[in-house]
Amino acid sequence: MRILAIDHGEKRIGVAISDETATIASSVKVVEHISRAIDAAQVADIAVQNNVGLIVIGQSFDEEGRPNPAGRRAGRFADELKNQTNIPIEMWDESFSTQIARSARIELGVSRKKRAGHQDVFAAVVILQSYLESKRE
Repeated sequence: MRILAIDHGEKRIGVAISDETATIASSVKVVEHISRAIDAAQVADIAVQNNVGLIVIGQSFDEEGRPNPAGRRAGRFADELKNQTNIPIEMWDESFSTQIARSARIELGVSRKKRAGHQDVFAAVVILQSYLESKRE
């Protein structure tokens, strides 16, 4: 079963997908934010085109374990996505995914110039890979 992961941001949505064996996460694309309904429709379309069986949405939390403002936006996006697809949706703690993605790119030797810009799609890969690894344990 293929799994789609979402790193939801205010301006962009990073999208990653697993292989058929749900072992390896790969980047798909970045969806530019238009509106919650249109964004959800685009993600639902990507999921259908790739025969996805589960959508995982990254959600961030505050120090007390409650969704922070970005986490609440991700939750509202998940609610809209549920209105547009019957594919199951699961929320996943995305804490530090962007920082992990940035660090991984540094370790891989990606130049500073190529690292500049947005980490959304790489953060989606980090979210999905952490989800996949947690399910194997």
